[in-house]
Amino acid sequence: MTNSQFINLISGEELWLWRNAAIIGAIAHNIEPREVDWLLREIAGLDSLVLRLELYKEQPEIEMSLSLKDLDVLWQRRLHERLPVQYIAGVANWRQFQLQVTPAVLIPRQETELLIDLALAATENNKTNNKSLRNGNWADLGTGSGAISIGLADIFPSATIHAVDFSIEALEIAQKNAENLSFSSRIKFDQGSWWEPLASLKGKFSGMISNPPYIPSDTVLILDPEVANHEPHLALDGGIDGLEYIRHLIQVSPEYLQSGGVWLIEMMVGQAGIVRELLEKNGNYCDIQIHQDLAGIERFAIAFIK
Repeated sequence: MTNSQFINLISGEELWLWRNAAIIGAIAHNIEPREVDWLLREIAGLDSLVLRLELYKEQPEIEMSLSLKDLDVLWQRRLHERLPVQYIAGVANWRQFQLQVTPAVLIPRQETELLIDLALAATENNKTNNKSLRNGNWADLGTGSGAISIGLADIFPSATIHAVDFSIEALEIAQKNAENLSFSSRIKFDQGSWWEPLASLKGKFSGMISNPPYIPSDTVLILDPEVANHEPHLALDGGIDGLEYIRHLIQVSPEYLQSGGVWLIEMMVGQAGIVRELLEKNGNYCDIQIHQDLAGIERFAIAFIK
């Protein structure tokens, strides 16, 4: 939401007064006060120590990507409408990357970072027809902000990453992020539904990763207001039981992945048993594994094509 081409100048004392008021407001509305300093680090370039010791207070001018008026309007929306702070700053931090985000894309979560580590581990010493799985084509289906595609491009420098999303707005954000991080030559972007735009490459993929919508439809509206009221429902709603798109990816992916290829998804708490059973019943998968996230929740499923 920020990303303004204009530089806004503010005195240190003005910012100090705003910060104090913002922290009081955060506490009153049960929002973590540390969000205020995270926001000021992103839009004013002030580091944690300078903020904590209030060393900026005496500065005659501080450059910000938002005017103080606009910042306060957005902060009031944070307090009263639960607008996520990442949408105020226009950025989210994910792995070692800073990604642009808008309400057109899901804010990338820390637990999703583990998908990249799992992909790396799954391809360790794993060769198909003497060809490393770290080469060739990889698909990121439902790319959103492009986080997973960028993570894959980072760990697999010899691979071509295909990022697919149904949302044109999301693809625009993903492309900007790839350009900003110098990965645009390695990532191809396609608009469409899941594998469909990649039909010409059937059987030629080394791996597929997806963080699909997996929340049951009737649960989406009772999520935290930051999510339910501001993040795109297209990226959240997984149908009646939350498994609509995971079922589709299990069914269709064997047509696109080469023998030995990697199938890897994120899922919701409580879905692991059903997902394992669906993979087993399909008959095209082997070495099915369930992995936990940082909180010990069974969050990821990985399998290989026979």
